[in-house]
Amino acid sequence: MVIEYKTRTQLVVEIIREKILSGEIVAGQALRQVALANELNVSRIPVREALLQLEAEGLVTFEPHKGASATKLSAAQVDELFELRAMIEGDLLAASLVHISDDALVQATDILVNLDSALGKENAANTWSELNSAFHNCLYSGANRPQTANLVNILNKNADRYIRMHLLWAGGISKAGPEHAELLAFCKARDIDNAVAKLKLHILNSRDEIKAFLSQREAS
Repeated sequence: MVIEYKTRTQLVVEIIREKILSGEIVAGQALRQVALANELNVSRIPVREALLQLEAEGLVTFEPHKGASATKLSAAQVDELFELRAMIEGDLLAASLVHISDDALVQATDILVNLDSALGKENAANTWSELNSAFHNCLYSGANRPQTANLVNILNKNADRYIRMHLLWAGGISKAGPEHAELLAFCKARDIDNAVAKLKLHILNSRDEIKAFLSQREAS
């Protein structure tokens, strides 16, 4: 058994991240370092480091003379991020499937098994997010387009809070497994047209469900 060691900063990051994603810390709420340090029984240093990491994830915003606050969730940003993802990732997948190796598809299959087993377990959102990225990157590995792949990873990092929200609160768990399995089947058949169409539908359906969830949350 491998025991994962986590620093204080990593633990603080996970706690604050989950508070933001769950809605316990609401969008726009000020994040006072002293108050968080007292609540979590740590010094201000790991809190400061955690907030900087969460800023890089798009969950926290720093403003001059105001400090840190939870980033406001934006339906317009969801549109932009997920439509860019559908367009760029669709092209990347099409280029990849021309050259993708059997080993890469075996690896993607193994990741999908781990993805399914991760759902419903403790800290599922964190594990699922990492495995989801690994699964998609595996499918894109045959493209040999490192700049495009890097851009996709940046977009996914910016979209991660919405992806986690979809998983935890907007019904994403029930649909993720079957959609990934169908996508992988098209990839194994080297059926480029259907694989790209399925990938784009998968991304854009997530967009629509996240936007509906945000609207419902605002209404309530």
